[in-house]
Amino acid sequence: MSEPAEKPLILLTGATGYVGGRLLEALQQSEHRVRCLARRPEYLENRVGESTSVVRGDVLDPATLPTALEGVDTAFYLVHSIGATRDFESRDRQAALNFAAAAQRAGVRRIIYLGGLDEAGEGRSNHLHSRQKTGALLRSTGVPVIEFRASIILGSGSLSFEMIRTLVERLPVMICPRWVEVLAQPIYIADVISYLTESLELPDQGSRVFEIGGADTVSFLEIMREYARQRGLRRFVLPVPVLTPNLSSLWLGLTTPVYARVGRKLIASIANATIVRVDEAERTFDVQPVSMREAIRRSIENEDRGSTPTRWFDAVSSAGPARSWGGTKFGRRLVDARRGHVAVGPDLAFAPIRRIGGTPGWYYANWLWGIRGFIDLMLGGVGVRRGRSDPEELAVGAVIGFWRVEEYEPGRRLRLAAEMKVPGRAWLEFEVEPDGEGGTMINQTAIYDPVGLLGLAYWYGIYPLHVRVFRGMLAGIVEAVGVAATQQRRVDENAQQGVNGRDAEASGGVAEAEAS
Repeated sequence: MSEPAEKPLILLTGATGYVGGRLLEALQQSEHRVRCLARRPEYLENRVGESTSVVRGDVLDPATLPTALEGVDTAFYLVHSIGATRDFESRDRQAALNFAAAAQRAGVRRIIYLGGLDEAGEGRSNHLHSRQKTGALLRSTGVPVIEFRASIILGSGSLSFEMIRTLVERLPVMICPRWVEVLAQPIYIADVISYLTESLELPDQGSRVFEIGGADTVSFLEIMREYARQRGLRRFVLPVPVLTPNLSSLWLGLTTPVYARVGRKLIASIANATIVRVDEAERTFDVQPVSMREAIRRSIENEDRGSTPTRWFDAVSSAGPARSWGGTKFGRRLVDARRGHVAVGPDLAFAPIRRIGGTPGWYYANWLWGIRGFIDLMLGGVGVRRGRSDPEELAVGAVIGFWRVEEYEPGRRLRLAAEMKVPGRAWLEFEVEPDGEGGTMINQTAIYDPVGLLGLAYWYGIYPLHVRVFRGMLAGIVEAVGVAATQQRRVDENAQQGVNGRDAEASGGVAEAEAS
């Protein structure tokens, strides 16, 4: 009896992103052979299974693509530059051309691409137009492309849902410009994944375009009202005749986790009707998209359960392209190193560090961190409203405010890389080590690579504030360790008293039995 044929190899780009992360999980559950292309492979190590490999590469660097595409049957292209700070259209074009050419040379059978629905005409969204142009460029070298054009994607952790959730939860009175009344067909994330996975089984019939949306045609305002209804919230809508995308994006940046530059592109997309006009997807696939009401219900349920495997800002590209500073060499690193001692073991000492940026905040002057986030937002950065997706657990690539986990060794070491706007590069590192006498030394290190005089001026200009914040943060962590140690000691004492009480009862019972 012959052995079953090995499954074709699938290349997945964008696996650190919202849709890509969900698709990776679905492909692995179906036991497909998957290879992920990532600029930072270490950010995927905690997500991939044994049958999945990760290769380092970048669609903007053609030299990295041949190795990634070698032996690939089907490639998912889930790359876009919504987080780019400037000229995202040219980046999208160049990336698509690079990938299409490399796929053609590698003999890839098919590319599957997720773009966006668009309506041509005056006021057309540059972002959505770029997504459709990307599809055309992917087809330009002759490799067949299955292109999905999706309306608004709803799901716990999606960009649109996060914006809706935060606005409705935080604002009793919602300021609503005209763009919230434009119609769309919001589609649930699980339905998007179903379309993508089912497309693997399509027969070879050349390139095809499918428009996909949910079961309902509604406005963004109706989506917000439905969210409020399901949450039992009474919200008032204040319509305003004029609120430009720039002002709207700034407003979103102040009230939601959406960055201002991402918000501008999102609003420009929402301001265009995204309605399915050709129902070929309905005739071709077995997917039956759920209603907007059901999509919101499931999203809320997943949020309440903490079951949100990916969020829109997980993608490394969501914070914008990595800054090279025009090839400028970074100067001598500036370091602020501090140490604190605690009379507990490393595991207990590391616990507050593991929770940093969550419920306890930054252990000192959280309001100052908020001000720094506001300044970052004004400069077009990510701000601090991203928070963290899990209050207890961390992994390489996870987001914490305007930081991203670069290295993580549970119970020992945490290294955060800054994604805020600074004239240089910055890291914040924590490490615990036993002192040999039952206690632990906590090492806290802030590292900064300045760029030129501006970078030096930034560091030394606010150095007095840095000293205060870093000193206070370490003291706050040491204090949190002490509080946790006291609580643990009380738990142990109560447990011991319970054991002693049960032993005494048992001894009394034996004595009584002997006396009788």
